[in-house]
Amino acid sequence: MGAPELVRGGGAPRPLGASIVADGVNFAVYSSSATQIWVSIFDERDAEIAMLPLENFSEGVHYGLVAGIGAGARYGLRAEGRYAPAEGYWFDPAKLLVDPYAKRLDRRFVLDPRLCLPRSKAADSAPAVPKAFVTAPEPSGPVRGKRAPSLIYELNVRGQTMLHPEVPAKLRGTFAGLAEPAMLDHLVRLGVDTVELMPIAAWIDDRHLAGLGLTNFWGYNPIAPMAPDPCLAPGGIADLRALTDAYAEAGIAVVLDVVFNHTGESDVLGPTLSFRGLDNLTYYRHTETSRGLELVNDAGTGNVLACDRAPVVDLVMATLRHWVAAAGVAGFRFDLATVLGRGDFGFDTHAPLLEAIRADKSLANCLLIAEPWDVGPGGYQLGRFGPRMLEWNDAWRDDVRRYWRGDGGATGAFATRLAGSADHFGAGGDLGRSVNFIAAHDGFTLADLVAFSAKRNLANLEGNRDGADHNFSWNNGIEGATTDPDIIDRRRADIRALLATLFVSRGTAMLTAGNELGATQAGNNNAYSQDNPIAWIDWARADPELVAFTAGLARLRRKHKSLTATKPLTGKPDRRGRRDCIWLKPDGSEMDEAAWRAADAVLGLLLNEKSDTVLIWFNRGRAAASVTCPPAPRRTGWRLKLASSPAALASRGALRLSPRSVALLAPRSPGRAVFRRGNR
Repeated sequence: MGAPELVRGGGAPRPLGASIVADGVNFAVYSSSATQIWVSIFDERDAEIAMLPLENFSEGVHYGLVAGIGAGARYGLRAEGRYAPAEGYWFDPAKLLVDPYAKRLDRRFVLDPRLCLPRSKAADSAPAVPKAFVTAPEPSGPVRGKRAPSLIYELNVRGQTMLHPEVPAKLRGTFAGLAEPAMLDHLVRLGVDTVELMPIAAWIDDRHLAGLGLTNFWGYNPIAPMAPDPCLAPGGIADLRALTDAYAEAGIAVVLDVVFNHTGESDVLGPTLSFRGLDNLTYYRHTETSRGLELVNDAGTGNVLACDRAPVVDLVMATLRHWVAAAGVAGFRFDLATVLGRGDFGFDTHAPLLEAIRADKSLANCLLIAEPWDVGPGGYQLGRFGPRMLEWNDAWRDDVRRYWRGDGGATGAFATRLAGSADHFGAGGDLGRSVNFIAAHDGFTLADLVAFSAKRNLANLEGNRDGADHNFSWNNGIEGATTDPDIIDRRRADIRALLATLFVSRGTAMLTAGNELGATQAGNNNAYSQDNPIAWIDWARADPELVAFTAGLARLRRKHKSLTATKPLTGKPDRRGRRDCIWLKPDGSEMDEAAWRAADAVLGLLLNEKSDTVLIWFNRGRAAASVTCPPAPRRTGWRLKLASSPAALASRGALRLSPRSVALLAPRSPGRAVFRRGNR
């Protein structure tokens, strides 16, 4: 690298960020209210060797051309302007700022007191701030898309491999570790076709965690939206591209969980690292109070991005295109997506950012998933993100849990969830938009769901105040770990019944890593700060029978169109007189209004989809139950293809169900059953 030198009058206002051109590097930075932006250049020893003003300005963009540097140069930004936090101005040239368009950083973010000091302290924050690398344009690989996933598998990049004995120690916790044969083999065996990676963009620890000796494990505290966190990708975005290439060869698409609702700069006491120091009033939403302008906190994290403003829309769209073109990702899950549709007057399904995402041609084949809520007013928007987006369905999670917990009056809602949640997704005619899940990263693991009636988050050092209190969980007789064989058997039966319910429900199935292994977090339902064995997947204690059971469920689901059809059920006969669904009482007759009111332990469902028919029985009771199956199509008889716990099928359609179990039958045909567990 030569001596950096500003080229007078050179440069262009687009594209934003640092771009290599014939005569050097073009820098373009958006700030509508800064009076001056500088580019600071650093050498390999982290010494600042140049501070060059971007002298040109056009439509809110400060820009300039710097000669004498190229790919690999390390840089940061500084900004001058008013400093009046109560009025929304935070300009302080002593704060080194990370370029929002940075694509690679030289180190992780670490919280440091200098990042939070007021301008009056005049403390240079550069030693505590990661430097961005000037990067050459990444070669674009094949654009991948995944419109209709069969099984989504949510995982944390670090937690997935930190304890895996077949992943080399130096690769654990990285993208490279995820690409190891042992990991791929496991995903392929499960039948996973879409992996959803929890946030990978460079993030910083929450302010309160430093004093507790904890760190942010989940990654929902981003600063640089286009740069992979160096702990996950020591080699930069090339590491992620290698992962998506390897997974694509195995038939698995990679989806990124992206956080555009807030940043890790948090509230007014948080660090100034990028957006706040460059243009606080543009990037963040504020409200006027008697104390002046205050940050809106609809994400519950201290700030929210103003996603209806053009500079934020431009940044988000550039970020999405970058991950698709340079990293080969096949889609995105949008964290707290209601924020993305918020304007000054609340949520709008046709908000600028949501419309831009739907209309962008480079994202046309991408899988798009919304988490359809935030914590602000009117934040719950399940079913309102339109036909292009799938949505996490917490109503499925809660109603299925309530049914299996044994809550009274839960059967009707349970049936609605089994049938695809048409109350939320029926209007668009595509029940595949409902992403069904028993457990996700946020909350109890599946094993803990049936072993704890209350959270145990003391390891988070927040007095057990954090995390959700209403989990619809149960402990099967003893709270937490036990050696009682009867309780262990009950919990195993419940886990299998819940998994079976997930895979026989209409909608898109999502499984969170570890739930197929019987993983526990010892009752912690908010393990965001546990970058340790509490939250890492413990492969040594995996339950191989449960893994095999889950894989069998996925195969069964793929085989039967009746389970994966996406059109709403009507219960009405078609031209051949076949009805798409019939809800059944234990005696095999059809449920009527009185039966729905009295429904308790046992429920049956007959599904017909074209030439495919299945019969599903659910017994949530603590006692075994006998049911009568209706006649099979063409009187071929029934074959038992799934029993989450032992079941016995006798002649004339009599079926004996174990307590707390699910059974699925299909008409007899030549060939063997897909699988069944413990059938007699």
